[in-house]
Amino acid sequence: MVGHSEELASLLELGASLSVSGVCLTVVAQGESNGAAAKSASAAGSAWSAFDLSPETLGRTTLGALQAGDEVNLEPPLSAGDPLGGHWVQGHVDTTTRVAGVEDLGENRVLTFDVPAELENGLVLKGSVTIDGVSLTIAELGEETFDVALIPHTLEVTTLSDLDAGDRVNVEGDVLARYVRKAVEAAVAAALGSNKR
Repeated sequence: MVGHSEELASLLELGASLSVSGVCLTVVAQGESNGAAAKSASAAGSAWSAFDLSPETLGRTTLGALQAGDEVNLEPPLSAGDPLGGHWVQGHVDTTTRVAGVEDLGENRVLTFDVPAELENGLVLKGSVTIDGVSLTIAELGEETFDVALIPHTLEVTTLSDLDAGDRVNVEGDVLARYVRKAVEAAVAAALGSNKR
C-alpha cells in the first residue's frame, strides 16, 4: 500500500494507473487511513492505494526493495488535453542503475549515474531521461556516466534529494528516442537485406 493525499485519491479509482517511483501500476484497492495497517502504509497522507506487483516489475525495478515508511514519487496519468510540462513518460521502466556521485552547487545539486548497458545507445546529451519517475534533462554524458542537474524545487518535491552514492534508481529512457532508434534499425536491416539480393 502507498499512502497519499485525499486530493490524489479523488483523481484515482479502481483500475486507474499511478506512477510509483516511475513505475506505472494499477490501483486494485483504495481506502482511508483508519486502521493500523492503513496508517503504517499511509504516513504520507490520509488515503491509500494498493497495487499488485508482477515478477517482471519486481525484477526490473527497485520496488521490491521498498520498506514500510519509505518515500516514493507519485504522479497520476496525464489526461487528454492537459499541458505536457516535461517529456513523454510511460512508466515502463527500462532498467535500474546506481548513483555514481552527488555534488552540491549552492542550492542546486548534480547527480551522476552509471550508464546502464540497456540504454548506452539511447542516452543523448540534452535529451530526456526519467529517474524514479522524475522527468529530467541529461546535462553531461560520458561513456560510463551521465549527469542531471536538479533545481531547488525538484529537490524539495521529489525523493531525489535523498539519494546518495550507491543508491539504486529506476530509469526510463526517452520513449520518442526508442521509437526513432527502432525505425532506424529496421530501415538499416531492410537496406542490408536488399543489398544481399
